[in-house]
Amino acid sequence: MDYDVVVIGAGPAGYVAAIRAGQVGLKTAIVEKKLIGGMCLNWGCIPSKAIIESGRLYRRIKDDARFFGIDGIDEQNITFSWEQARKRALQVAKQLTSGVELMLKKNGVEIINGEARITSENSVTVANRNITASNIIIATGSHHLPLKAKLPSEKVVELEQFYSLKELPEHIAVVGEGSIAIELAQFFNLIDRNVTILVPGERMMPLADEYLAGWMLSKLKRDGIRVIFNANDMADSSHFEGNQLVVGKDKFPCDIIINSKLRQGIIPPSDIPLETANGFIATNDFFQTSFPNIFAVGDVNGEMMFANAASTQGFHTINFIKGIKEPFDKTRYPLNMYSSPEVAQIGKIESQLKADVVNYRVSELPLSANGKALSEGNTEGFVRILSEVKYGQVLGVQIIASNATDMISEAAAFMEAEATIYDVAKTVHAHPTISEVFMEAGFVAVDSAKEENRQ
Repeated sequence: MDYDVVVIGAGPAGYVAAIRAGQVGLKTAIVEKKLIGGMCLNWGCIPSKAIIESGRLYRRIKDDARFFGIDGIDEQNITFSWEQARKRALQVAKQLTSGVELMLKKNGVEIINGEARITSENSVTVANRNITASNIIIATGSHHLPLKAKLPSEKVVELEQFYSLKELPEHIAVVGEGSIAIELAQFFNLIDRNVTILVPGERMMPLADEYLAGWMLSKLKRDGIRVIFNANDMADSSHFEGNQLVVGKDKFPCDIIINSKLRQGIIPPSDIPLETANGFIATNDFFQTSFPNIFAVGDVNGEMMFANAASTQGFHTINFIKGIKEPFDKTRYPLNMYSSPEVAQIGKIESQLKADVVNYRVSELPLSANGKALSEGNTEGFVRILSEVKYGQVLGVQIIASNATDMISEAAAFMEAEATIYDVAKTVHAHPTISEVFMEAGFVAVDSAKEENRQ
């Protein structure tokens, strides 16, 4: 065999798997047909967060500078430079992708450019090169399904094209129901564009607790973002009348449409029949495909469409190849949304607890009760703890806050340790900090438990 491991795809799942394989002494190659870092580093997670930060800063200076005691700013003359924000975002992405490439080489991973074709259980071809490996890891990621409507091509923008736009028009529609759609819509809203979200079905944020989804829908409407449900995947009847987009009974100005629908796996060409399900490669609990030495990790298996989960799956797979069989508990991995304010959750959501007939309690503390949140002027949101009634074990945590995606890591630690509300309440936090809301929410839960026991 040429290699112990060949990884197809160099996104968060693939490059983590390859680096880990090199670290444990496996002869490894990674094949990438586009850019090291995949969608996440090049036009997804990283650059999108960079432009969102630009949007937040613009809005805060424009709306809050005077409130915070900063004079001399003429709000009427403040403008947003898409060109500079885009340039900075791509610079951040390039810095990280260069770092990943360096780490791959440092750990002895051979980088092969081109599209891989799986030719057998132990071989792939790239261009005219045949490569054999004891193990093949598919980490090819996912892509947004195309819009169904027959719309002018110049009106529809896929995410890979987004950062090539020289300017952003006034009226923008975003198609989608998940975090990407909401993040983009809020970014456009922050920089004073008119935004409409077209939700294909009846629900946005399908993986989040309904409580979070309901709160975010209210927030979008308060901010003046139009939300249209049951857009039916931009059905064939959708069309333009001049500069007006017609979707069912709704008609509104629209210059471009950003496609951020839910994603489907990118399945590499294969001469052997890989089992699939609903557009993704089917895997078992250890990410093995229908061929035991071929694995599928990250978005391509459809289990969890998040970079943190993808990276962990890659890590787990290399451990499995080395004989370490660890369970992969999906409830221990956070769902993050870099909205304004941010949204994060971990563990079970209420619908799951109800389906499992679990006796649980809900404890919530608003950020408006937190000193540092008040000082910063970031009081939108809350911490919400779902705990089991009998012993008080923390079953799920949900956060809406300006830095929820950082705060959720503390909740992850609580859940990894199988902590109870009593552990949360007695965990000492520095003061004043936003994270104190965990301790306070723990006290709320403990007080509820005491009250229940008295009754």
